[in-house]
This record gives sequence, C-alpha cells and structure tokens, in this order.
Amino acid sequence: MAHIERNPVYQQLNNLLRSSLAEDYSRGDRFMTEREISEKYRVSRATANKALASLVSEGLIEFRRGIGTFVRRDVIDYDVRSLVSFTEKAKAAGKKPTTELVTFGEISASEVESAVSEKLQLPDDALLWEMERIRLADRVPVIYEHRYVVKSLCPRLTRAQACGSLYRAWTDLHGLHIAGADEVIRAVLLNTAEARHLQVPARSPGLEVTAVGNVDEQQPLWWERTLYRGDQYEFHTRLGPIQSATPARGVLRLSNEADIQARSASE
Repeated sequence: MAHIERNPVYQQLNNLLRSSLAEDYSRGDRFMTEREISEKYRVSRATANKALASLVSEGLIEFRRGIGTFVRRDVIDYDVRSLVSFTEKAKAAGKKPTTELVTFGEISASEVESAVSEKLQLPDDALLWEMERIRLADRVPVIYEHRYVVKSLCPRLTRAQACGSLYRAWTDLHGLHIAGADEVIRAVLLNTAEARHLQVPARSPGLEVTAVGNVDEQQPLWWERTLYRGDQYEFHTRLGPIQSATPARGVLRLSNEADIQARSASE
C-alpha cells in the first residue's frame, strides 16, 4: 500500500496522482474516488478532495455528476510562441483532423471592414481570398475561423488547398516563407451563430484569436478571427525569468455599454 511519509502532504499526493494518471490510466477510464484515494495513500478525505479538485482544474480529469470522475479526453494545445498547423497539433493529440469549408471565394478589399484592409496594408481595389472554415478533430468541431488572404501572394489558391493545411499549401505549393504572426487572444462568450458552428450552447466560453500573418519583410499575407472551443483547447506558453523595469505588454479591455449592446444584437 502506498504511503506518504513527509510533508507537504498535499503536494506529494498531487505528484503521486499525476504519476498514476500517466502510468495506470487511459483516456476515458474511471478514476479513483475521494474515499479510494484517502484509503490508498492514507490521507484525510479533505486532502483527497483538494487533490481531485486540483486535477479537475488542470484539465487532467473531469467530474460527471451522478456518475463519477474520469480521465479527461485529450485536448489540443495551442503554442502561443510559434505557428503550428492545426493538422499537426490534432494528430499529435491522437485525433483525426478534418476541415469543413463553409465559404470560399474572391472579394475586393473595399468590401471588407476598413480595420481589416488597414491591417493588410491594401488599397481598395486589391483582391482577397475570403474563407470560413470549421476545423474538426475526430469529427468534433473545435475551431471556427474567418480568414482573409492577400490574393496577389497566392493567386492560385484553391478550394481543395483551403480544405487542408494552409501553412503547408503556402510553403510547399506557393513558395511563401511564413515569417510569423501578430496575435491578440481573449476570452469570449460564443453568440448563437458561432455556437451553432461549434455545436455548443449559445454563450459557451471560447477563446478568440485575431491575427495578422506575415511573409518575409513583414508583408501581411492574411488576417483572421478564429474561435476555439473552451472545452477542447488549451493555450500553452513558457515564461522566462522575472525581469525588472520591463514595460507592461498586456492591454486591459474594458467593456462599455455600447460593446455589450452590440454583442447582444449579434446574438
């Protein structure tokens, strides 16, 4: 029988449970109950409960009311430090990626919001590819994406290419070198139309990424607004050491009454 010898008990228990998850359980398996943890590791029920709550908050297990606690299905991680194809990320999580192309066509820069054309640094007569895509993992929709792409940089982009990895098409077929992207990430509540695309209830939590992607010499290639299902995605990054006298880079977004009314109207 496993036994915890030294303090801090809570931290040791968390480490033991994580090791057990990795070594003894598979996705979807029923996990130990509070009582079973208490008996196996000789800790109080309160300590066992706290450890279970911690594993739930970390997304390692999930509690199903009236049924029990289960090892959570794999989520797909989003690395905020680099551009990685959804196709590759889904496969790395053991899932089969597919794409549903909702819309695909040509549009003039004069027809899009001025903020988009300004970000893409385009005159009004420039042409763009416009597309809406739903990205699925094991046939579960996890991403809804609305994207504009500068047509002159990839004039022979096709519907078939848009149904797969755009990163791969741009680099392998169009000879473009993707230099990176500038992104803004924030938490949102999905409106009715967005939730329908992602097959979740309206006002479900999601993560919104708005981004401008660039090719060499910081020339804009695409603008996108992408919504990620909050129950299917985790955003990962690694922070460096503490630095002093570094200006803050975050922006506090304050919602005013007009923002709230506009959001409600879109629902």
